[in-house]
Amino acid sequence: MAPDNDAVFMARALELAERGRGFVTPNPRVGAVLVRDGAIVAEGWHKVFGGPHAEVECLREAEERGIDPAGATMYVTLEPCNHFGKTPPCSRTVLEAGVSRVVIGCLDPNPVAGGGAETLRQGGVAVDVGILGQECRDAVADFVVYKTMGRPYVTLKLAMTLDGRIAARTGDSAWVSGPESRRRVHRMRAASQAVMVGGGTFRADDPRLTHRLEVVDPLSGNPQPLAVVVTRSLPPADARFALVRERSPSLVFLTSEAEARAAAGLALAKRGVRVYGLPLRDEGELDLLPGLTRLRDEARVFRLLCEGGGGLAGQLVAQGLADELALFYAPKVLADAEAVPGFSGRIIPRMADAAGFRFCGLRQVGEDILVTARPAAEPSA
Repeated sequence: MAPDNDAVFMARALELAERGRGFVTPNPRVGAVLVRDGAIVAEGWHKVFGGPHAEVECLREAEERGIDPAGATMYVTLEPCNHFGKTPPCSRTVLEAGVSRVVIGCLDPNPVAGGGAETLRQGGVAVDVGILGQECRDAVADFVVYKTMGRPYVTLKLAMTLDGRIAARTGDSAWVSGPESRRRVHRMRAASQAVMVGGGTFRADDPRLTHRLEVVDPLSGNPQPLAVVVTRSLPPADARFALVRERSPSLVFLTSEAEARAAAGLALAKRGVRVYGLPLRDEGELDLLPGLTRLRDEARVFRLLCEGGGGLAGQLVAQGLADELALFYAPKVLADAEAVPGFSGRIIPRMADAAGFRFCGLRQVGEDILVTARPAAEPSA
């Protein structure tokens, strides 16, 4: 099979994998296609946590179509699992189906499930690894983070003007982006277990941080995400903020250890709000990693969507905790040096010291452009 064709079929498998977003967490999103004589004859993706994996779904579709997979090639974005979990090992299922070649996007980073490629080779299957490898690793980047690093995968979403401003100097931000982008953000919320904002955004916008999708949207039935607010100064327990009034059991404050022990923190905790006291970094900012770790361990937050503001965005970048940037650029320019920047709070004298990212996605959403970027360096445990 020509390498160009391999890339085409793997790209289709990646498209299928994306359909699992919001449904399979904490499993990785995976897609698979079965190819015979240069044409796709069956497709599958991991559809729901605990359900059949992509390879099984693909072989099931082949069976439904009356197609014998023996001698065919399977393209799968992630190495077939090699252990008994909620489902039997996919490596054995593919072997038993008689598939003669398996093309794998990337190896499984989970040592418990890995090894499928070697099992297939030992069974006489031709195995190739690394086709669209970076794209396939990106598709499971969230899984790598919460599986190996003990914290949620953090997507930092910002709606900005072309000159990088998230609000006018007055704080007005309604609306930077268009309705299509806002609908997309609600889908991002529904695919996350928590939505986080900074204290300034909390006080200025009085948000609810819920997803509000039409019932026809497949993600509309997902649970509402936790609301997480990062602030050095807690509000009173009787404050008229919507999150305190309406969502106390689903609200988490990340604050300083001293503030968590003070009267406001104790009163909020009595109301049912979770208040996590965090240590301070040398610069005097909150050390966010312990808070994220507690969200992962105590609240089962695997994917966290941060919606700013600029100070919190800057701290996530500075602390190496922004795993993905989702930047919605609106076709607007403020040209006001006093307008609110998308990222703030750092003093960087040299361009060489800027945080490095790589572009990995660009698409038009209504009148806006969504730019996706990830850290230039791969995350490490």
